[in-house]
Amino acid sequence: MCIDRTLPFALSLEAFACEGKGVLEPLPIDLDRVSTIFATGGTTGYSKGAVWTDRAWQALIDTFRTVSPSCDAIVHLAVGPMTHAAGVLALMMMGQRVTHIVLPKPDPEAILSAIEQYRVTHLYLPPTLLYMLLSHPRVREYDYSSLVSFIVAAAPIAPEKLKEAVNIFGPVMTQAYGQAEAPFLCTYFSRDEIAAAAVGNCDRRLLACGRATPAMEVAIADEEGNFLTDEEQGEIIVRGPLLMREYYRNPVATAEITLPDGWRRTGDIGRRSSDGLFYIVDRKKDMIISGGFNVFAAEVEHVLLAHPSIQDCAVIGVPDEKWGEAVKACIELKPDASVDPEEVIDFCKARIGSVLAPKSVEIWPELPRSGAGKILKRSIRERYWQNADRKI
Repeated sequence: MCIDRTLPFALSLEAFACEGKGVLEPLPIDLDRVSTIFATGGTTGYSKGAVWTDRAWQALIDTFRTVSPSCDAIVHLAVGPMTHAAGVLALMMMGQRVTHIVLPKPDPEAILSAIEQYRVTHLYLPPTLLYMLLSHPRVREYDYSSLVSFIVAAAPIAPEKLKEAVNIFGPVMTQAYGQAEAPFLCTYFSRDEIAAAAVGNCDRRLLACGRATPAMEVAIADEEGNFLTDEEQGEIIVRGPLLMREYYRNPVATAEITLPDGWRRTGDIGRRSSDGLFYIVDRKKDMIISGGFNVFAAEVEHVLLAHPSIQDCAVIGVPDEKWGEAVKACIELKPDASVDPEEVIDFCKARIGSVLAPKSVEIWPELPRSGAGKILKRSIRERYWQNADRKI
């Protein structure tokens, strides 16, 4: 069905409505019924189809209503593609009194203006788009007093940016952690906890992605799937009704992430603190091995994003005869900003030392992003690895 016109392969919404008989036969209740095939992010070069059942949707909606702050009349601003998180969030709200405002494209000033104009209460953005809002020269000119919940998800967010967001938008920032294979709400970081950490300048706490939600079990495991204790670093694994059933027509990929007793691998490296907060360290595939040391790209990116001239960045490993892989930072500057690459390297060395600091910095006019707003590190890596004999 096409919303605004008839296509050769689809009815228009108007034609669909006119052809209807006015009565829907009730669907039999079957929580194991397949209802969705959701595309994964595709940042590694291709997408897989995550098969969701009614059980996953029920758990997702119930969890959202349990953990997310609400209000009498929700006004949801849908900014990202409706095929991804923005659309999932819209569907989660449909059982409540909600108005959806859909923007045609994620233009920073249009987003800021829409929050004031429509008295928006809820919206979701990936970190990279939030960074664009924070860098906009008019970001402090609009009224954001209507906001109830400003959700950031899809990637870790730098503490400095999160503090700045609380300062500008108010104590409304929330975080969620999930993926297509276990959607949206495996963990949740409440607006009260984030606001308290931001006001208290507790950067270490702001690195968290929240606590396990009521529907899900979240743990840290080693390569063999053995549970690790608090503060030990390993792969984040999850279990519960939010899990997809399988990858569509891909049993090999499904088996690769499946562990005994219903647990699933996420591909994310993380840890759990003694007070129950989970921290994402990095994606397993983004770890850089430089001179025998493990360098997590996300750790370097958090430091870079604290630089006053940098709007967004991507840290990758590039071929190097001495180091095997050398840490390289590709940065996108704020509007009208300028910076010397060597000054950026020194900035990092002063905060995380020479081993983790980038060996080189390159300024890009714009970093490549997916339709969901994630930076495409694969595209960036290809520029430096295409003529190399190896890929790691």
